Amino acid sequence: MDKKTIAFILNGAKTEIAVESNLLLVDMLRDRLGLTGTKIGCGEGDCGACTVLVDGKTVNSCLILARQVEGHEVLTVEGLGTYDKLHPLQAAFIDEGAVQCGFCTPGMLLSAKSLLDENSQPTRQQIAQHISGNLCRCTGYAKIINAIEKVAKSHER
Repeated sequence: MDKKTIAFILNGAKTEIAVESNLLLVDMLRDRLGLTGTKIGCGEGDCGACTVLVDGKTVNSCLILARQVEGHEVLTVEGLGTYDKLHPLQAAFIDEGAVQCGFCTPGMLLSAKSLLDENSQPTRQQIAQHISGNLCRCTGYAKIINAIEKVAKSHER
């Protein structure tokens, strides 16, 4: 299969990689670039485990081709914070006990970031609606919403 080199910004760094025409973004991130924070859940765009941000908008990376991010900016959970300096959302998820098994957490964090970037003071209902595309099989939604609300009220982002 023919490969094409694409260039894009990944977690703030210029990135170039040769990809096949049928390679999914989630597979490129996990298998080629070692960014395993992006999870593969349903593989059909229903669970949100594979959520990343492309130009600040949430995208199910299991539904788009790697080549579609050429020239765009991609943010994965690995680019959200660092081990030494967590993003306020990551810290709030820990503080509020919103991380249970952790499988949905990367997608939840990126959906929350997208929401707070668009709306700095969302209501609980708006938060619930915005993360509705991300399934938590542990059903920890109340704690997840509490964590997002905590960051919104603190004005940290």
